[in-house]
Amino acid sequence: MRSYQSILILKPDLDETQVDQALEKISGFLKESGGSCLKIEKWGKKRLAYRVKKNRFGYYLNIYHTCDNQSVSGLETEYKLFEQIIRYLVIRLNDKELERAMSSEYQEEQSDSTKKETSPVKKESAAKASEKETSPVEKESAAKASDND
Repeated sequence: MRSYQSILILKPDLDETQVDQALEKISGFLKESGGSCLKIEKWGKKRLAYRVKKNRFGYYLNIYHTCDNQSVSGLETEYKLFEQIIRYLVIRLNDKELERAMSSEYQEEQSDSTKKETSPVKKESAAKASEKETSPVEKESAAKASDND
């Protein structure tokens, strides 16, 4: 079983319940092809760079999954025939890319927790300290100006 990443753009007029129903149907496509979902990311509604099937916006989904390499073409056919999907892309991932994708969620959680630990007082004091510090170029130009006087 190989690892894949599917990036899907759904129609923009779908609400959350319809997106969840579409996601369940897409998961069903994966299970029919003998694969399994590893991670699902909802990126939300975003503006498209250009019109796709008369749509300026789309709802983005990022799915990491495993699948047999022979059933990928069948999966792409299912994506093509599913009327809620306006654009799709299936990419094969190697082991390092899959590890990075799976660990990115862990890293995001840790960075969120460190942001919460930093208090506003510490941020203000750091900002004041950076204002007080002058660069070596500024010090040099100030020294030259005092020598010229």
